[in-house]
Amino acid sequence: MVIRIIVGLIVALAILQGLAADAIPEGILPIVLVVLGLVYGLLAVDAEDATSYLVIAFAVGAAAGADVLSNIPAAGEKLDAIVDPISTALYAGVIAVLARLIYNRIIDSSDGGGGEE
Repeated sequence: MVIRIIVGLIVALAILQGLAADAIPEGILPIVLVVLGLVYGLLAVDAEDATSYLVIAFAVGAAAGADVLSNIPAAGEKLDAIVDPISTALYAGVIAVLARLIYNRIIDSSDGGGGEE
């Protein structure tokens, strides 16, 4: 249930930032999106099997960076403005997955659980 709430908040904040960027003081929404992305990455993504999440995160980030949606008449600019903050949250989740993977490797090797000797 918590994961659904986090995803809902990310989508709602991305839509808010994309459609009404001036509604909330500048700088607050990106920080909140990063924190939500970090929490999502820690709670919802298995660090040992994160391939599908990583592919989605990088694909959305590439689409946001290339501004592919801005070519759609009338609504493209707004859609692109919504995808940008979603990619921010996804990239934050990638950092959380990386941190957890490193942590798992350090703990696994320090307790003698199958690491190289």
